[in-house]
Amino acid sequence: MLHNAAESVLVLVDLQARLMPAIHESDRVVTEAVRLANIARVLGVPVIGTEQSPGSLGGNLVEIRRLCDQTVAKDHFDGCQDGLLDALPAGRKHVVVAGCEAHVCVFQTVTGLLGHGLSVTVVLDAIGSRKASSRDAAIDRMRRDGATAATVEMIAFEWMRTSRHERFREVLGFVK
Repeated sequence: MLHNAAESVLVLVDLQARLMPAIHESDRVVTEAVRLANIARVLGVPVIGTEQSPGSLGGNLVEIRRLCDQTVAKDHFDGCQDGLLDALPAGRKHVVVAGCEAHVCVFQTVTGLLGHGLSVTVVLDAIGSRKASSRDAAIDRMRRDGATAATVEMIAFEWMRTSRHERFREVLGFVK
């Protein structure tokens, strides 16, 4: 099923400065999450960040924080338990999720969102864990639990649907 930008919201999970050095291929994860968030902003898709125990772990990377419309501080691994659901804009039934760690906070947040009847897409090139095997196991479980998987470019073109989209050239700048 294709989703449109007007029904979507982007959630960036725990892309925190202290956590990222331990993440496998962290540069790729951050680059793709930033690219996705920029595309979302161009297309009018709200961007919500989460931060796991920010008092202990610190905040999200500056480049992530500046792209978020709102950031939810949380202590539960599932952001739905600490206010993420309240932060989701009304009418947005499709949640696109990126961030870290895939097998803990991303996985549990995706499971929580699915449990509340939302449609969820996990962005494969914008999620990470300390170990590639943990990331892969999380992707497998999220898919079996009902989430769909996509890449940043798949989401960008799905949101636009046509090369005649009024913001196509601007989005294309983030794709190339």
